[in-house]
Amino acid sequence: MALIDIRKNRIKKRSNLKTQKKDPYPIYLKRTCSAADTHKNFEKFASAEKTIVLVGRMMTLREHGGSAFFDLRDGGGDFQIYAKKDTLGDKAYNEFLEYFDIGDFVEATGVLFKTKKGEETLELQSFKMLTKSLLPLPEKWHGLTDVEERYRKRYLDLLMNDEVSKIFRTRSRIIASTREFLHKEGFMEVETSMLQPIPGGASARPFKTHLKALDMDLYLRVAPELDLKKLLVGGFEKVFEIGRSFRNEGMDHMHNPEFTSLEFYWAYSDYKEVMKFSEKLFVHIFKAIGVYPKLENEGKSINLKPPWPRVEFTVLFQKYLDIDYESLDRDALVDRAMKLGINIEKHLNKGQVADLIYKKAIRPKILEPTFVIHHPTELAPLAKPLPDNPKYDARFQLIINGWEVVNAFSELNDPVLQREFFEEQEKQRVDGDEEAQRLDETFLEALEYGMPPAAGFAFGVDRLTALLTNSHSLREVILFPTMRQK
Repeated sequence: MALIDIRKNRIKKRSNLKTQKKDPYPIYLKRTCSAADTHKNFEKFASAEKTIVLVGRMMTLREHGGSAFFDLRDGGGDFQIYAKKDTLGDKAYNEFLEYFDIGDFVEATGVLFKTKKGEETLELQSFKMLTKSLLPLPEKWHGLTDVEERYRKRYLDLLMNDEVSKIFRTRSRIIASTREFLHKEGFMEVETSMLQPIPGGASARPFKTHLKALDMDLYLRVAPELDLKKLLVGGFEKVFEIGRSFRNEGMDHMHNPEFTSLEFYWAYSDYKEVMKFSEKLFVHIFKAIGVYPKLENEGKSINLKPPWPRVEFTVLFQKYLDIDYESLDRDALVDRAMKLGINIEKHLNKGQVADLIYKKAIRPKILEPTFVIHHPTELAPLAKPLPDNPKYDARFQLIINGWEVVNAFSELNDPVLQREFFEEQEKQRVDGDEEAQRLDETFLEALEYGMPPAAGFAFGVDRLTALLTNSHSLREVILFPTMRQK
């Protein structure tokens, strides 16, 4: 039957139910326990001949003469229901077969028993329509070749594909375990603005919008960093935020225009202390989702046990590409990049050229958890330079299986030097770098009141979830990823 005919038929059933004064979308319902609880307490409930009321979506329907079996699914799993004409009576049984379809939500009341095959089952004594579905569930969802259709109709993807549902349950546990750990360590969770007059906190192209009430242009935040550091000025010593940021940039398996990140800022700390703290935090997360001490990803076994090696950014160039970073100027580095097939835009400085080479030719080769430390100063205008070598920052990134999982550094709290870095960023912007950071006077003013020595830390929730669930793309771990309209 064509989809349009199925829908017409179900709309007719809905109308007939309403004609009979039976609401196909009632307000009130009864539920005594979930499918999971019923399985867990089956023997106790069955021996007591306790009447059970289950609710959920009908996922299957198998009729056998005067009886029928169907599976009812709620948030905790499936439970088999047995509808028998002799028990329900002819009228009720026929009504069930006439008006109820796969996809409908049902209230099922009955007692428990086991079939001859040992299947835990509820024998139906009465039933009630909770939601009449007008469209049928897909029959061949698992073999769907149009992956974008899965993302567009994520609700069906979750319903029909248990592995997808597991990914998002894992994502939830990652966030919950992160909160648990940080709260235990004395961090306070805060919320900062998503609409900002100046986009700051990261090198990224922002989304622009307009606030009619004040007739002013605003930007969706690219990072919460600057607001969070203002809280350090205000006397909070340990703060964190889990929330959305937005970047108007390219899309690939590692990037989505909107994404979720965790950022924390820790007064009287430094990047070395945060590296040790990171190991503890991630081991806590790994254990919470059951992947410690080894992670299986894309056929590779990754040892997650710390301590994790600390490797200088420039040492990686020597190790993987036989490039002596210090001895080369920008043009010579560009030549090496071109030989590697990496195109370089004219406005990029030496550090940015190195970063592109690193991302394309070095980072994918790093398998096990590794702290890459001391990046060129040009890459992070908000980071504090190393006191003994100010060409490099007191910074690290955590890399696992070629993915950048963490970006962190000792925070620059010298307002004069911060202004100089911002001014250099503005020059780069004039030269064509649309991702250059902006000079933010409100942040500089806050720094002039004094910000304590501190370290900042950020990880992408989407990336970490993709890594830990063996997902090939961020779109697999974002419930509703950004899609081109049909």
